[in-house]
Amino acid sequence: MNITVIGTGYVGLVTGACFAEMGNHVVCVDIDQRKIDQLKAGVIPIYEPGLDALVKRCINEGLLEFTIDLSIAMSKAQVFFIAVGTPPGEDGSADLSHVLAVAKSLGEHLTQYAVIVDKSTVPVGTAEKVKETIHQALLKRKLTVPFDVVSNPEFLKEGAALDDFMRPDRIVIGVDSEEAQTIMEELYAPFGRIRDKVLVMSVRAAEMTKYAANAMLATKISFMNEMATLCERMEVDVEQVRRGIGSDQRIGYSFIYPGCGYGGSCFPKDVKALIQMAIEHDFDPVLLKSVELRNTRQKRFLFEKVSKYFGDDLTGRVFAVWGLAFKPGTDDVREASSLVLIEALIKAGASVKAYDPVASQTAANALPAEWIENRQVQFCGQQYDVIPRADALILVTEWKFFRQPDFECLKHGLKQPVIFDGRNQYDPIKLKEQGFVYFGIGRETV
Repeated sequence: MNITVIGTGYVGLVTGACFAEMGNHVVCVDIDQRKIDQLKAGVIPIYEPGLDALVKRCINEGLLEFTIDLSIAMSKAQVFFIAVGTPPGEDGSADLSHVLAVAKSLGEHLTQYAVIVDKSTVPVGTAEKVKETIHQALLKRKLTVPFDVVSNPEFLKEGAALDDFMRPDRIVIGVDSEEAQTIMEELYAPFGRIRDKVLVMSVRAAEMTKYAANAMLATKISFMNEMATLCERMEVDVEQVRRGIGSDQRIGYSFIYPGCGYGGSCFPKDVKALIQMAIEHDFDPVLLKSVELRNTRQKRFLFEKVSKYFGDDLTGRVFAVWGLAFKPGTDDVREASSLVLIEALIKAGASVKAYDPVASQTAANALPAEWIENRQVQFCGQQYDVIPRADALILVTEWKFFRQPDFECLKHGLKQPVIFDGRNQYDPIKLKEQGFVYFGIGRETV
């Protein structure tokens, strides 16, 4: 098929590259000329394992193109994916201005039947707004062009997006016409050859499925973090509890690892948006509010442990931080726990030396420039460069190479052998035997 993807951010670029890999001809459109020029040259603006090689291969095969001209991209396309951002507003609701702007542009250029696909995470009812926006644009042109609007939410994990797209658990398609359903099933047929992974449902149900999935996963994380806090108060090792409940097949082990809070571009934004949707429909989302509140508090948990041990005034203290991205496998620091921690440390008078294999630049862009200029925050090139003269090590992101560090090097490099483990990566008993003071999440009594 000939496909146009509007938006070359995380979702759009992965979507376009993966469809091209399956033999489709894909044109990705963006209004940012600089980004388009970089993509044409094979320069990928985001970090996602394997994506750069895939994009370059598809460009060389003539299956993937980039342009800022939507009218050119639309000349042969049958399917149009809207994959632009839906940032949260002040009240937490999703901002649809970019989505509707794309819909208006599509209506201004449509000349033949097309399937318009909402790939962005959008509130329930957005497809209807997209349809009306396109319809109004066609009316201004005094044209009647048939089209269908489909909801096809993405379920991509940063750091594993290519595998998620190429080998999906499920492919959710919300449609209200047989013609659109047939086209979408044909488009996704290569991705489910072992078994049919396509779940066809109503458009509104598909829109809600994305939010419900992310809210459910966020709920599991917040629940386990709440249990960890309670375990600390009651002298219980949460790790033993985690194994105990995870062995129950009805619960499972996924997303029940206590930590210093979830972040990223999806969970925080989608939980807030779902809360706002509920409020707009005169419903009080008690559980979802609690999920968000627990996560907000959890992000301050590491700092609270630091200040409890070292005191409220951290003037002159230096803290080594391992990990800046909100999770391993990405350079994304949106809503990252590391930023909350660093801000609290700086305001308490401390300075920070941080290391992350890929997220140092994105973190630098997200933090106040004066902190970096004044060397209150320093980014180091190697993980052990942060250790010398630091008062303690704080683990925030559980990159694999942080799992088995050289503890002798840590013990001799730190001013004090103190570790704050925000992801429960280390064995408290072994560390205490080696002379470390160890603080985990729900493990203080071990």
